[in-house]
Amino acid sequence: MKAEVGTAERWAPPWWAVFLTGLVMWAAAFAVASLTHNVILLPTIVLLGSFLVPVSAVVWYLDHDPSPALSPRRILAAFIIAGVFGVLGATLLEYWLVSVGILGSLEVGLIEEGVKGFFIVLVALGIRPFHIRDGMVLGATVGFGFAALESSGYALASLFVVQGHQLFLSLTSVVVTELIRGVLAPFGHGMWSAILGAAIFSAAARQGRLRLSGGVIGTYLAVSLLHGAFDSINGILGYVVVSLVGLVPLIWLWRRADGGGVLPRRRQGIPTEASISS
Repeated sequence: MKAEVGTAERWAPPWWAVFLTGLVMWAAAFAVASLTHNVILLPTIVLLGSFLVPVSAVVWYLDHDPSPALSPRRILAAFIIAGVFGVLGATLLEYWLVSVGILGSLEVGLIEEGVKGFFIVLVALGIRPFHIRDGMVLGATVGFGFAALESSGYALASLFVVQGHQLFLSLTSVVVTELIRGVLAPFGHGMWSAILGAAIFSAAARQGRLRLSGGVIGTYLAVSLLHGAFDSINGILGYVVVSLVGLVPLIWLWRRADGGGVLPRRRQGIPTEASISS
């Protein structure tokens, strides 16, 4: 009996199963913590809420574009290792370099997108050939890893609420923060890094190697500007406008990637395992 050619073995559940399972666990943790007032459950709520959307989004990308170039090991390294060291590197640079005000928001955008771009290149080492969609998936993975860890920090900080001269622990504040950042996550770090990853892989495909080009620099400046604008806005309408500005090129790149023009289309249904006969 022969295994069907072109069928890749699924290494993770569908994205919607990941999301629904995580959502149920997060809601259950919140319900039990609200009932028992047990602070031991706070890390569970923070971690589940912060990682739910980023992990689901990465699995969505993999569901819609399975690539033999992006192994589970590479995806895991991009999400966890690049995410952790990206947050650490950005924090140090922001501590040393960032000023206050609108200029500070732009500086944060330049620093964080630059750090994520560096790690996109780092986790892309060894990939051949280069395809734009692979760059988008890898970039989004680095961005979502960064977003998950950053959101967990914001959620933890929101736990402490000062009323009058007293400090309180507010579980409601944690949940609200996680809901807001969870909804915005696909339109923030993940989207900006996916666009940057597409530019990096597009330049690499033309030369056969990872390199810095005018297109990469221009894309980096554009997503940094979007990032800075996003951080400097305090209002739902502003978030929606900035998100749509970034969403248009993201959708265009995803639909056009590897499909005539810039690069030859990657063949779908590449067999990942040899046919097995019995």
